[in-house]
Amino acid sequence: MSDFVANLVKRVKPSATIAVSMKAAELKRAGKDVIGLGAGEPDFDTPDHIKAAAIEAINNGQTKYTAVDGTPELKQAISDKLLRENHVAYQANEIIVSCGAKHSISNLLSAVINPGDEVIIPTPYWVSYPDMTLLAGGESVIVETNSDNDFKLTPSQLAKAITSKTRLVMLNSPSNPTGKAYTPDELQALGEVIAENPHVLVATDDIYEHIYWGHEPLANMVALIPELRDRTIIINGVSKAYAMTGWRIGYAAGPEAIITAMRKIQSQSTSNPCSISQAAAAAALNGPQDCLVTMQKAFKQRHDYLVKALNELPGMTCGAGNGAFYAFPDVTAVVAQLDGVNDDVALATWLLEEAGVAVVPGTPFGAPGFVRLSFATSIDVLQSAVARMDAALRPHFE
Repeated sequence: MSDFVANLVKRVKPSATIAVSMKAAELKRAGKDVIGLGAGEPDFDTPDHIKAAAIEAINNGQTKYTAVDGTPELKQAISDKLLRENHVAYQANEIIVSCGAKHSISNLLSAVINPGDEVIIPTPYWVSYPDMTLLAGGESVIVETNSDNDFKLTPSQLAKAITSKTRLVMLNSPSNPTGKAYTPDELQALGEVIAENPHVLVATDDIYEHIYWGHEPLANMVALIPELRDRTIIINGVSKAYAMTGWRIGYAAGPEAIITAMRKIQSQSTSNPCSISQAAAAAALNGPQDCLVTMQKAFKQRHDYLVKALNELPGMTCGAGNGAFYAFPDVTAVVAQLDGVNDDVALATWLLEEAGVAVVPGTPFGAPGFVRLSFATSIDVLQSAVARMDAALRPHFE
């Protein structure tokens, strides 16, 4: 029956992060004791006031179709949030609500990419960017960064990568998987390169915006360089910040023509996002924000513990991040030491089988020789995972 599957789909790789989570869940069902550090999902429950808003929406009969691009209430909440926190002004016709930030990115790529258009994607990247670009008919231009510059795209690299075919630059800050965030000066320098190339759009994936503990404030490309407003699309959502992954609400803000095109695409695919989830998301954005501080402090504590602990494991080297909830250690020395383990993909399998710890290999992120560990779990779980990895690895280094 595979003959009936489209050739394009055959070229698409399944999500590595989802695959790891599914494998860990499968082993758990089979009775194996597995600690899963693969999923990018907060372990916190959705705050009570957000759940209460959803229940109220149900009781009030808000269970019908909404406008394709979101309810007026949620779009106003997004507009208010962008002005209040990011110092940028967007009207309702410049905002679209989708079924998660991933859906927003997919809509964007489908709306702006013509066959053969190039999308610049710096490494390490979120695993879905290249395959989403492929599905939209574009070509990924992968620009390699490294730990020497904190895995950040430099202006000279960006300028060199831009061609007449370049349509879009994808930026993710704080980054999945590195946890690194661009400083205002770094983002300004990249924006100036884009400003010099009027045929290039930029998408800023800001989904980890509120999970950040850097010394400098997070910057917004449009606030820094207002002349890029007509070429910038802001992507965000409520999944990570408010522990609402299952509610599936993301959004995009950008030029009206592009948002209109995204709305057209959405109208012919999913139509509107869940009405109840939209009511909950509006409550998240409009309501008390102390839950953000509570979760951010917990993630920072876990980050500090895990980065230190990983650096004490034999063969691992891990730099500190300043956002998101991932550690991204270099494991090339571990791979070199273990017989039969030839790369980070094989190491992830080895750790799952020998230590009962599920991590995601770096290769699907465009960073071979690394693995990603999520610390969106308790300190106790992280300590158990580190102890297991230490017990499995240390005999091979003695």
